[in-house]
Amino acid sequence: MTAPIRNHPFRLRSICVFCGSNPGTRPDYRHVAEKAGTRLAESGIRVVYGGGSCGLMGAVADAALAVGGRVLGVIPHAIERRERVHPGLSELKIVGSMHERKAMMNEQSDAFLALPGGLGTYEELFEVLSWAQLGIHRKPVAILNVAGYFDPLLEMLDHALTEKFLRPEHRALLLHGDDIDDLVARMSGYESPIVEKWLDIEQG
Repeated sequence: MTAPIRNHPFRLRSICVFCGSNPGTRPDYRHVAEKAGTRLAESGIRVVYGGGSCGLMGAVADAALAVGGRVLGVIPHAIERRERVHPGLSELKIVGSMHERKAMMNEQSDAFLALPGGLGTYEELFEVLSWAQLGIHRKPVAILNVAGYFDPLLEMLDHALTEKFLRPEHRALLLHGDDIDDLVARMSGYESPIVEKWLDIEQG
């Protein structure tokens, strides 16, 4: 068994995890979600997430709790009434809106990690990534690229870079890899660049 992640220069106390409320088609998705929850908890890192008990969200929370980890769920009141809220969380915060949810998850987290998911996962990921681009926060943002799930997304960002809608420094804001230990180590040593958002392009 690999030893827990420890003794990095910048201590990650909480990581916000974005992922699907569905399990997806591949067993690898759930397996890696469980591994991520376990590894974060073993390393003393609190998991902050959307509060659900289903899909990959539930798998991350269950795995972290199973080894004594701390898990904070944040869920809007309207969704709490119709979705399955995880009953065994260390802490649950019910907020008034999706905007409040994302603001609280940002406040409660030192970094952001996305696992496979759908529209909600992509929306959350790109919002915190755009916040990093604008300098609203300087926290690391990463994706755990399970079974190549995020390959098309990475190709899309490379295309935006080629077409000069994105600076190389901003393309580099999104960390990615397929190993949770490596990603947490990179997030722990992360230093955010300070770069102007807008590109200077000569008009022909």
